[in-house]
Amino acid sequence: MTEQKSTYAQRDIGSYLHPYTNLSTHAEVGPLIITDGKGIYVSDEAGHEYIEGMAGLWCTSLGFGEQELVEAAIAQMRRLPTYHSFRSRSTLPGIDLAERLLAVAPVPMSKAFFANSGSEANDTAVKLIWYYNAGLGRPEKRKMIGRHYGYHGVTIAATSLTGVPRNHTDFNVPLPGFVHTDMPHHYRHARPGESEEDFATRLAANLEALILAEGPQTVAAFFAEPVMGAGGVILPPRTYFEKVQAVLRRHDVLFVADEVICGFGRTGNMWGTQTYKLHPDIVTCAKGLSSAYLPISAVMISEQIYQGLVQQSRKHGVFAHGFTYTGHPVCSAVALKTLEIMQKRDIVGHVRQVAPALQGAVQALGQHPLVGHARGIGLIAALELMADKGARKAFPPENKVGEYCMDRAQAHGLLIRSIGDTIAICPPLIITAEQIGTMMERLSAALDDTLAWVRKG
Repeated sequence: MTEQKSTYAQRDIGSYLHPYTNLSTHAEVGPLIITDGKGIYVSDEAGHEYIEGMAGLWCTSLGFGEQELVEAAIAQMRRLPTYHSFRSRSTLPGIDLAERLLAVAPVPMSKAFFANSGSEANDTAVKLIWYYNAGLGRPEKRKMIGRHYGYHGVTIAATSLTGVPRNHTDFNVPLPGFVHTDMPHHYRHARPGESEEDFATRLAANLEALILAEGPQTVAAFFAEPVMGAGGVILPPRTYFEKVQAVLRRHDVLFVADEVICGFGRTGNMWGTQTYKLHPDIVTCAKGLSSAYLPISAVMISEQIYQGLVQQSRKHGVFAHGFTYTGHPVCSAVALKTLEIMQKRDIVGHVRQVAPALQGAVQALGQHPLVGHARGIGLIAALELMADKGARKAFPPENKVGEYCMDRAQAHGLLIRSIGDTIAICPPLIITAEQIGTMMERLSAALDDTLAWVRKG
């Protein structure tokens, strides 16, 4: 097995360019090769089993090895393995999925457009908004506002919306016309004594000042995740979205809710939009739409925006946007089965039932000497590690304390993610309270190992 593992690792190093990976380190250390998965567990080629504490990449909501999804893919593959949706062509799974998705949408939506990833969905939303405003005779109304440390993907427009510095450095983005407003992280960025409500008021005022400085006639849309995922699992402070949405309405700025991580039960409702009482004009989603079994994402648009696209299509003779795999029948069939399973098994109800076990354990770990801030909602949470939790003093980034903690968790049989020195937790939605207990015991052991390493200096 050791020889085989070395062979696989060397083959990987020799041929595979990995995303979000330190390529220099990877060339020396090689990959963790996952070969099997069942429920909330995955196994590597050596047979070591891990709790997948991040649901893969925030997405494998129904866990690994769900046979109903496998069978749905096989059945559709046998009947019609592929077809496109250009030039008014359609497929039965695509039609059924569009209807089903609109039926469970968090706010009334008119049409669903399908793509292959969250990045493509957000890129599509940008293009639709530009197209819509051009049709209204205001092509100058095209600027997009994201948030610092917001994450919307890695295609060109989506990366420009994203507010994470490493996604911009040396990639020649953001594109012109993409600007960013405050990250709503009360723990890190509130002034001394500033309440969540006052912090939200200040951030909404800053957003309005940005819109006025750019010129409201040039600002088209504001993109936001209900809970910021890759930015560190940042929950919005109280009254934040209420105040932000009032600013957007005053200046005729469209609101796009990025539900790529929050959608499909993660926050204890079907949508983060419902959890935080949002009223978006466009909703993007992906990941949990198919429990990540096959690539698919969606953009849901309001009737007002749809009518604008219809007028533009009449003018130009075609709506000239789409992908070869838009509404791919096999991906659509698997997504449709995913939504059916969620309803049949009341997955959202299950999340509500077990979420207190996760959030209680997270808050208990908030007492750990390394943890400055513990936060979460539903089945998503984070622990922010601090050198001095009383003074809210962070570790120097070069110490890579979060990375060390992530590696120690892996040694204890738990796969998590470090976002800088923030430890993110996002297990499959099917996890039980007992399994949550085991997961958090392993995380606690990793924190203890990390504390010992830090103290050793």
